[in-house]
Amino acid sequence: HITGVVSEHQAGKVLGWEDTGIKIIGRRSTPGRYFKVSEPGLGWGGTTISDPLSILGDWNAKKGARPGLSLLMVSTTGEQFAYYELDDQLKPVEKPFPERLQKSVGLIEDNCEPALCTVLFIGGAGGSLRAGVTENPVNLTRSVQGLKTYVTVGGAPVYVWPGGGITLMVDVTRVPEGAFGYVPTPALVAPIEFTMRRDDYVRLGGYEDEIRSVEDILAKGGEYLNPRSNVGAPAGNPWPPLAQLRRTPANGAD
Repeated sequence: HITGVVSEHQAGKVLGWEDTGIKIIGRRSTPGRYFKVSEPGLGWGGTTISDPLSILGDWNAKKGARPGLSLLMVSTTGEQFAYYELDDQLKPVEKPFPERLQKSVGLIEDNCEPALCTVLFIGGAGGSLRAGVTENPVNLTRSVQGLKTYVTVGGAPVYVWPGGGITLMVDVTRVPEGAFGYVPTPALVAPIEFTMRRDDYVRLGGYEDEIRSVEDILAKGGEYLNPRSNVGAPAGNPWPPLAQLRRTPANGAD
């Protein structure tokens, strides 16, 4: 977590703010920025802080602290905020929150968005898997790298890592529910699809005699005749995946 002191930060200097003599209990990084102020928790800004004054040390009158100095303390999300003024002993005393500061706190809150935990699955297409697609696994790898073959996981777009082989990364929120499996190897199993033009598939050494139509698979099932369920893919996955895989319109018609 970062704790900012506007009067000490360059932004405050540009605004013409004077030094306030405030002291933050934490590790100073750059002017106006402090780390190690608290640990993660359920308090202010996702920390263990329940009393914001607990992060303050003694105020320094030689550096600008004076009675009546105002202090706005607000969490990074704008959900918690408080207003204080220094008394004659330079101790912050909480005061009713001024209406003029509501806009500033509201702006901080409006610039925050809900936290999202992103789960990325990383896996690879080994030699035996690629050999099940074509007689020469290297040809499939080169086709993927040359963007003639499009790789998806459960229909979701993936990021293919550079280098040899086919190592990929996919956002699991874009994969249909229940798409992943497990085998006692131990290993996780992900549905990987390779999409390409038929002529490109034959050219790279694919098993042309084993090609089946979508209609045939929907009617008779896949290779292992597993029970099937029609699960809609999450919205937003592009299809057709690549422009070069789309059929060329014949006579001006799609």
